Amino acid sequence: MKTYNVCVIKGDGIGPEIVEEAVKVLDSVSHKFGFELNFDYHLMGGCAVDIFGVPLPDETLNAAKASDAVLFGAIGGAKWDNLARHLRPESGLLKLRKELGAFANLRPAIIFDELINASTLKPETVRGVDILVVRELTGGIYFGQPREKHEKSAFNTMVYSYEEIERVSKIAFEAAMKRGKKITLVDKANVLETSQLWREVVAEVAKSYPEVAVEQMYVDNAAMQLVRDPKQFDVLLTENLFGDILSDEASMICGSIGLLPSASIGGKVGIYEPIHGSAPDIAGQGIANPIATIMSAAMMLRYAFNEAEAAQCIENAVKSVLRDGYRTKDIAKFDAKEICSTSEIGSIISDYTHKF
Repeated sequence: MKTYNVCVIKGDGIGPEIVEEAVKVLDSVSHKFGFELNFDYHLMGGCAVDIFGVPLPDETLNAAKASDAVLFGAIGGAKWDNLARHLRPESGLLKLRKELGAFANLRPAIIFDELINASTLKPETVRGVDILVVRELTGGIYFGQPREKHEKSAFNTMVYSYEEIERVSKIAFEAAMKRGKKITLVDKANVLETSQLWREVVAEVAKSYPEVAVEQMYVDNAAMQLVRDPKQFDVLLTENLFGDILSDEASMICGSIGLLPSASIGGKVGIYEPIHGSAPDIAGQGIANPIATIMSAAMMLRYAFNEAEAAQCIENAVKSVLRDGYRTKDIAKFDAKEICSTSEIGSIISDYTHKF
């Protein structure tokens, strides 16, 4: 029996609740498809700061490096907002991504037909939306040096190398080859030298993928076009800051940030997490939507373990559960047959995996 080692980091806020449901579903499909998952639990984020004094303890980092994949919930909360930057929960996640070499963030934005009315856009605008945002994750302004904050001024530095752009671009082109064979490079090349370099590198990489159509779009226009006509996009390729913003915008086109997963890959070990935050205001109430985390677990099976059938089983189960009218509170007003708690919807999805 094949065995995979998963470093599980629940995090803060609703993180523990939603991760438990993903583990529940993973247990179900692993038994069904004949492989074993070893779950190794560790702390990161505000909970780690409270216990260890740092957001990413060495024990957690070493466990992540030794694993086959990291399943992660969410971190942060107002409790830790006033800490020094290097002690904030988010600094732990940034360090983890950097240390694992997870330089490419894949964020699908797919509209579920069953929730088409959840989008604030017209159904005819969003029906059939299937976008993959490929965001560079370990470079750019979030990591650029120097950086300083003074009493009346502050600055950050945006830096990209040829190699950083090239490697994430290759992942985007490979993804496009399996999809609609179209890439939109989102940048600000009219004012940023880093964006000019992005255009040059992507043009060079594109020579190896003649079947893929490439277009360039300024980020302000891309933000507008995502709302105006999202179906025009297939793969969106962009740098760290722009990708952070656009992927959240794309998620809301689909109706709820609680539905969409992500995979951060490129190094030996990938990180699989929902795109939403820790939502401390609803933590412990049993109303958080675990579907994004469950779908992230499916991405883990596909990308980290090459268990495509098991991944598809989870995705089919989620779609069927939504089709049959089961909803969490955040999406309850959209054709709900039954309003479910976090644990209940996780159990229903787990049960549905036996149908596929």
